[in-house]
Amino acid sequence: MATIKLTKNELKSQKDALKMYQRYLPTLTLKKQQLQTEIRGIDARVKEVRAQRKALEDEFSKWIAVFGEADAFKPDMVTVSNIRRGVGNIAGVTIPIYEGADFSRGDYDLYSVPLWVDLAAEKMEESLSLELEASVLEEQIRLLQIELRTTTQRVNLFEKVKIPETKANIKKISVYLGDQQVAAVVRGKISKKNLETAAEKAEEETLS
Repeated sequence: MATIKLTKNELKSQKDALKMYQRYLPTLTLKKQQLQTEIRGIDARVKEVRAQRKALEDEFSKWIAVFGEADAFKPDMVTVSNIRRGVGNIAGVTIPIYEGADFSRGDYDLYSVPLWVDLAAEKMEESLSLELEASVLEEQIRLLQIELRTTTQRVNLFEKVKIPETKANIKKISVYLGDQQVAAVVRGKISKKNLETAAEKAEEETLS
């Protein structure tokens, strides 16, 4: 604990600091709770999107197997040419928003590949889009977790350090100033008593 001055000015400074900590703590606590809620919600959305992608791929794998021509479709027939992202804000944190993607299809001979290849390409685009969405959502979580750590540190600092420390300082200064006031009163009474005694003694000497 830092050394503090045992003065009235310091007492006022400590009281002002305590008011500030107590005013901001509820806001920080609310922000912490909001971030935790948002992270849980986004994490649930990530799981949902990945589950959708897996279900799509499982269904499509079975569908291709029916034709017995699984080797006819190559994954590199579809590539991502552009990812469209927007910007959002959660609890003061700037986050990316997935808005879709543009895809390019490789050249292939329509006469030499099965008719279902075009449909396969569409399904691949859908699968890639879901994966891109999940990745952006995970980036949101990463950014929010950074802010959550910072906010949690501030909440702990206020709750466990600053507020108890400031209260202790106020008590220490108040006790000291109280003792000083009592001592001053006692000294005043002693001085008054001494003056009265001296006056009485002087009066006695005069009379004698």
